[in-house]
Amino acid sequence: MAEIWWQLLGRQRVKPRLEIEKTGNLHIQLSERIKEEVQKIEAFREHQREQRKKLEEIIEKLQKPKMLLHKKTMESKRLYEQRFKEAEEAEQAVGKKTNVTTSTHRQSEKVMSRARLCRQAANLAEKQYKWNVDQLEKMCQDWESTYRSACEVFQQQESERINILRCVLWEHCNLLSMQCVQDDDCCEEVRKILEQCDIITDNNCFIKMKKTACRPPALIEFRSYSDLNANGGVRRVETKRLSVMLPGMSFSAYPETGSNSAGSYTSAQQTGGGPEKYMVLYDFKAQEDDELSISKGQVVTITEKGEDGWWRAWRDGISGLVPKTYLTKISVQSQSTRLVAAHPDYNPIK
Repeated sequence: MAEIWWQLLGRQRVKPRLEIEKTGNLHIQLSERIKEEVQKIEAFREHQREQRKKLEEIIEKLQKPKMLLHKKTMESKRLYEQRFKEAEEAEQAVGKKTNVTTSTHRQSEKVMSRARLCRQAANLAEKQYKWNVDQLEKMCQDWESTYRSACEVFQQQESERINILRCVLWEHCNLLSMQCVQDDDCCEEVRKILEQCDIITDNNCFIKMKKTACRPPALIEFRSYSDLNANGGVRRVETKRLSVMLPGMSFSAYPETGSNSAGSYTSAQQTGGGPEKYMVLYDFKAQEDDELSISKGQVVTITEKGEDGWWRAWRDGISGLVPKTYLTKISVQSQSTRLVAAHPDYNPIK
């Protein structure tokens, strides 16, 4: 039953993550579809741009000759008007000469010849002007026909553009609407699962699944090969520590090699009474993590006495090993004398 409960709890934890991943995948799919639609629109716009460019080039090719011919026609019109005016003036001059009896025959011929030449020039200008007008009219008809066809194509392109944009936007709105519905369904599933969330239960589940042990691993102990018995087992694990030489002592003060310098620790209470007070005779600086640094004149409390010459001392809330040769026991009487000297108002009888 417990295993089934843990499996269900694990599924409840995994399901919100799966729903969120599902939502993310749906958004990725939506972005891909929108990207495809955008690419289609870009291809459609490029096609229309090329088609429009071709029509504009055709219209521009027809526009330039039309403008030149129009300019030429206007010049021929102005020349025709000038020649026609000159011909009329020449003919009027001829009429005036014929009415005057005093004019000579030679002058009359000269005036009549000039009038004929002006009329011929006017007729030529008229023909040129008429031909230019006819050519301009034909070219304008061609230009208008081409321009009308281009406008029809442009109108068709605009209709296609509006139609495809309408369809694309319609499809885009449908995709977004569908995505919103799917997102809401996923969010509703997540909300339902979150309603069943229990902080205490989840924490206990996490502790039970991830815990390793109730206690930290034991420290590495030093084991000498000389302590191994014949069967390969360990006889006795002992902590061996050299005695500290007092200031002014020679190496002869140390115990011999065969002496038992690695003894066990004995509680101060087992030696009789409670913890004992000792005064420090020399300064000692700790060399190991389990040792305690002491200074001359300090008073420490001995809680354990080791046979190897190292005692466990207590001072200012810190415990550690110190060499016994650096200490001297304080009697009750000497302690009272020290307190009275330091504090005159102290009364041990109280």
